[in-house]
Amino acid sequence: MGKRDKKDEAPPPGPFNNPFAALSAQREALPVGPPPPAPRQKPEPKGPARAVVRMERKGRGGKEVTVVEQLGLPAAQLDTWLKALKGGLGCGGVVEEDALVLQGDQRERLPALLEARGVRKVIVG
Repeated sequence: MGKRDKKDEAPPPGPFNNPFAALSAQREALPVGPPPPAPRQKPEPKGPARAVVRMERKGRGGKEVTVVEQLGLPAAQLDTWLKALKGGLGCGGVVEEDALVLQGDQRERLPALLEARGVRKVIVG
């Protein structure tokens, strides 16, 4: 039998075959499951309690940099914070000891980004 011989068969009713059509009539008889869980509230990010932001020019060939100190974060988290701040400010930067050093004078724009990351108090000097 070829493909052309199957034309004699009746097409399935409707635009498609629904294998669950018989269950729609029994919908009221089906058991109701447990209620969906309540959505969780996201906990407020726990960041450092404070940060000191200052501008520095000495020992850098006259170039201005913004230094973020006293964050109290481990070195692995400092790298993550530096990457996020560099992306948010559109500048370069590096981790020096326990401080983040960002290129340019970022003292006006930086406190808002630090507060968004969970720093409760930003001291700008």
